[in-house]
Amino acid sequence: MLPRSGDVLHVTRAASVQFLRPIMFRVIRVLDWPTYDGWLWLDGYELNAAGDAVNRRSIFVQSEGLVQPQAAPALRPHTVRTRRPVARTPVQVG
Repeated sequence: MLPRSGDVLHVTRAASVQFLRPIMFRVIRVLDWPTYDGWLWLDGYELNAAGDAVNRRSIFVQSEGLVQPQAAPALRPHTVRTRRPVARTPVQVG
């Protein structure tokens, strides 16, 4: 499997021995660095259980060991705050 930008992957020991503790990883890009056949350098973000990016990383993995889960963690929508007009009270003079 060749990941694409935006893919969320479950990276386990099958991808590389460094992942004794599996991680969820959102791909930014596949780096074009020379490597061994079947191996890739991926640039992206490690995700926590809520699907939030917690650590930017470049990882060296075997493409055959990567797993794309059926249901990727849902990303939380960004909250857009709008400025509400301030209610003004008329000032009484005199």
